Amino acid sequence: MKQNIFAGLDLGTTKVCAIIAEKKENGSFDILGFGSSPSVGLSKGMVVNIAKTAEAIVEAMSIARNKAGIDITEVNVGVAGEHIKIMRYLNYVTINNPEREVTQLELDRLHADVKMVQISEEKQIIHIIPEQFTIDNHIKVDNPIGMAGQRLEAAHNVVMAATTALTNIRKSVERAGYSVKNFILQPIASSLSVLEDEETDVGVALIDIGGGTTDMAVFEEKRIKHTKVIGIAGNMVTNDIRESLGIVTAEAEKLKREHGYTHESAIIRDQEIFIKRVGARGNIKIPTSLLTQIIHARMKELFEILNLELEDSKNKEKLKAGIVLTGGGSMLKGCVELAEEVFGVPARIGYPIDLTPGLSSEIGKPEYATVVGLIKNIPGNEDEGSEVTEIEPEIKQEKKKKDSGASKLMKRIIQFFDEL
Repeated sequence: MKQNIFAGLDLGTTKVCAIIAEKKENGSFDILGFGSSPSVGLSKGMVVNIAKTAEAIVEAMSIARNKAGIDITEVNVGVAGEHIKIMRYLNYVTINNPEREVTQLELDRLHADVKMVQISEEKQIIHIIPEQFTIDNHIKVDNPIGMAGQRLEAAHNVVMAATTALTNIRKSVERAGYSVKNFILQPIASSLSVLEDEETDVGVALIDIGGGTTDMAVFEEKRIKHTKVIGIAGNMVTNDIRESLGIVTAEAEKLKREHGYTHESAIIRDQEIFIKRVGARGNIKIPTSLLTQIIHARMKELFEILNLELEDSKNKEKLKAGIVLTGGGSMLKGCVELAEEVFGVPARIGYPIDLTPGLSSEIGKPEYATVVGLIKNIPGNEDEGSEVTEIEPEIKQEKKKKDSGASKLMKRIIQFFDEL
């Protein structure tokens, strides 16, 4: 049966997240099931081990399915990585109907024309997002349907990904027993999850700091204007701590999460931190300020690269609403202060919005911005929901097995006495 059910799968470098949600009439989402599992088959948004990625998908999806109590077969899958490219494509059609009125037919003709654009076999189109329409060379509109004219021009943002990257993701998902409904660019998914309509209208940059990659997307007039994915993110900060202090990765990650600051101004008290090191090097204590210096250097480098990208692409002046930081890396204390210092505009942390009570409190965190956005409708790609079937949670299934076994035993006992 088909319900208003949506499922998303975020394949991250550090974890795989799965979500199943129901869309309500008011547009909000009721989270029915959510699952997460460690990821060891991906690196910087790319699948490097199909078998291990499939195992992580199975684990995350099983948790989500059992919580939701329903079974699904298809999922929206997030895509990220430095292989992502975006191209602005201009085209036009003439309005031939007797009323000279723009209809859905004209929009479909424009969309079909974009799909025919010549691109390298190494790339595949995953999104065709309308940016702006122009009627008769001078009337600019967001929605031209019903307008009168002779010529309709359009500007589309064409998002492309490496064919091999998509193939490896698809193989991993299918090996786990599911099919890919849509590939969705992760920065777009995150934006749908954490940005307000007013921000995307006046101009904002979303920066999603994950484990393997950092994704940036610029929005203005409620349209995506620019996107960039770079391979500097939370794992590199962890590696810097590990190498600087001579500790194992798990200890470095723990230090970052529990004591990490990106800006010294955010430090409340410069206390000493106990550092557990390996072998004969011995354990030591370091001040919080020293750990902050290590983190600050890498995070400042990340923000400076993104700031330069904004300036080079002529998008810096669009940020009337400033910067919104999201993803697990944004939760480092002092991240907002450092962003405001480097970018020179206001910044805030982005949390998933439009969630109803239930499991929402569990995933209403920046690190789950992408997976929450994967259940929402992408502009130009309206989703009707997925086919679902009811299932019973594993606990109930086990109980039913036990009850069934007890029932069979009683029948055998009764039969024995009857025969006796």
